[in-house]
Amino acid sequence: MQSTLSYGSFESDVDGPMSRPSFYRMFPKEALQYEGIVQLLLYFRWKWVGLITMDDERGDRFLQTLEPMLSRNEICAAFTEKTARHIEMENIVFQTKGFDSSNTNFLNSKANAVVVYGETATIMWLATIIFVPIMMEDLTVIEYVERTSVGKVWITGAQVDFAFNPLQKIFDIELFHGALSFSVPSKDIPGFHEFLQLIKPSWAKEDGFIKDFWEQVFDCILPGSFNPANYAEICTEDERLETLKAPIFEMSITDHSYSIYNAVYALAHALHILDSSRAKHRTMDNGGNLASLNVQPWKLHTLLQRTAFNNSAGVKVAFDEQGELKGGFDITNLVTFPNKSYIRVKIGRLDPHVPLSERVIIHEDRIQWNRHLSHVPPYSQCNDNCKPGYSRKKKEGEKFCCYLCDRCPEGEISDKEDMDYCITCFEGHYPNQEQDHCLPKIPNFLSFPEPMSIILAFLAISFSLITALVLLAFIMHQDTPIVKANNRTLTYILLVSLLLCFLCSFLFIGRPNKVTCLLRQMTFGIVFCVAVSSVLAKTMIVVIAFMASKPGNPFQKWVGKQLAHYIVISCALVQVSICTTWLGTSPPFPDVDTHSLSREIIVQCNEGSVTMFYCALGYIGFLATVCFIAAFKARKLPDSFNEAKFITFSMLVFCSVWLSFVPTYLSTKGKDMVAVEIFSILASSAGLLGCIFSPKCYVILLRPELNRRQQLISKRP
Repeated sequence: MQSTLSYGSFESDVDGPMSRPSFYRMFPKEALQYEGIVQLLLYFRWKWVGLITMDDERGDRFLQTLEPMLSRNEICAAFTEKTARHIEMENIVFQTKGFDSSNTNFLNSKANAVVVYGETATIMWLATIIFVPIMMEDLTVIEYVERTSVGKVWITGAQVDFAFNPLQKIFDIELFHGALSFSVPSKDIPGFHEFLQLIKPSWAKEDGFIKDFWEQVFDCILPGSFNPANYAEICTEDERLETLKAPIFEMSITDHSYSIYNAVYALAHALHILDSSRAKHRTMDNGGNLASLNVQPWKLHTLLQRTAFNNSAGVKVAFDEQGELKGGFDITNLVTFPNKSYIRVKIGRLDPHVPLSERVIIHEDRIQWNRHLSHVPPYSQCNDNCKPGYSRKKKEGEKFCCYLCDRCPEGEISDKEDMDYCITCFEGHYPNQEQDHCLPKIPNFLSFPEPMSIILAFLAISFSLITALVLLAFIMHQDTPIVKANNRTLTYILLVSLLLCFLCSFLFIGRPNKVTCLLRQMTFGIVFCVAVSSVLAKTMIVVIAFMASKPGNPFQKWVGKQLAHYIVISCALVQVSICTTWLGTSPPFPDVDTHSLSREIIVQCNEGSVTMFYCALGYIGFLATVCFIAAFKARKLPDSFNEAKFITFSMLVFCSVWLSFVPTYLSTKGKDMVAVEIFSILASSAGLLGCIFSPKCYVILLRPELNRRQQLISKRP
């Protein structure tokens, strides 16, 4: 069983995680890098992104893994491009001509964030298709022009290096300015920079790579080269690598170099442990030295599993159970300069030891964005965000990241951007005009400071004073014939009940509470019943007295004050029994109505039993109807004997008011409903007061000469 150490992460899980248990990677988990890409996109709210990967099995596996993760996080792929594995620089003119038709969508996409997964060749492919060669008629390239001026944010994995082939020196590294990359955390290796400063091709006599590289980057030819026609100058070997710009050669150690360095040291540590454990048992060779160490592969695998050491930079290196390097990733920002050099600036990290939503830590103040971006951080969305007050609506035939924005329905809000649906406000709140947040509803009740309350209270006080003055006038003239007529006691009872009717309207003004809710309808019902009963008793006395005046009429025995009292008491007792039943079964109570009005909470008295409320009101209406019919039939009796004509008018006013009250009361809400009831109480009471007592007050106060017995007993023809 061989042990394999990889300096990249592409080879992971090629045939399954258990098929190659001796496979070690000098990179952290590949899945962690995918999670980091998704969390980075979510951090900057990039929901419409491009994907560029290699056109091979590894690229397919990347797409199959990442795309479901993007969908789960509501991120869409605007496009998916697959890069060529190799670019032949000799045929670049013909290759880029083919890109004009096949990559239009990629170059003109609205996606400002592009995830690049691949190798260094992928970056070379990008630069090749973005820079268009301007050619003469003989296909001679005279210059390269950037195909698009729209800046993009390139997000690359830890496998990608921003390095160009020496033949691509004409490309501008500024294209990738502001790129964000995941990289293996690394530190400078002591002596590495000095080594690069001193290296020469003659040192590596058997390493043809260094010689070829030297000739390409310095445009010269080394002695003994096989390509003498390609370069005009002879290499002096005094050329220095540090004079090369970063896209061609980086003087700082790269991720790949750092991983190779750690891989060599991991193997060396494992061999050192094995050598130390066998030193006592090793034999000598013919030269008197220790024989070479013969290592069985399975033993080396066992040692690598347990290997943990600090490299020369002081960084701990260890593997997990799956043979992957423990640790996370750094997040770097590529900063380019006009001289085509660049540096990588660490702007965050990907920490695998914290919850998923907190793994990506970004320091935005350190980021330098692409200079062509119109807004930083840039937007990368299929369409603009739906503002608060709107919700998303799916576009037919489009990906879910592309949507329309619909205004929230009336009564609903959305308080965040890109909400899928609008919501209703909590109880007691209503949407503001923009429908982006809820406001507390205003209590709605008939309060004393309101103009309507002041007007109604003024009318109630005025009518109460008038009633009190009428009562006073009747008391002062209680021995006059007009006061004695039609039962003086009933007149006093009627005036007092009317006074109480006017005053009970104050129970309806102000914030409802338990006491006022219990008193308002009960007081109104009983007092009004007494008033109407008194009027009914007056009417019945007139009718019975007229009928009893005929000789031999059986109604003569009913004439007297006792009958009037019986009528008032019996009618009032029925109303009292209705109200008592009401209080005993389902009494009124303070309540709030949060639904009837959109912006106000109605503070009201819940009647408890609506049936009992209309029974009490209907009983008063029944008495008024009986009184009206009786008075109407008695209206043509001689004026000197009755006031039936005035009672008829008063009952007509009374019934008209309360018949119009019912539909008006049912069609109003809140304080308007209360105002309608108060107005009905005042209007009907004023109708009784005015129609019945104004003629008598006219005689008592202005025409006292008519207030004589002779006038009252005289009959009109």
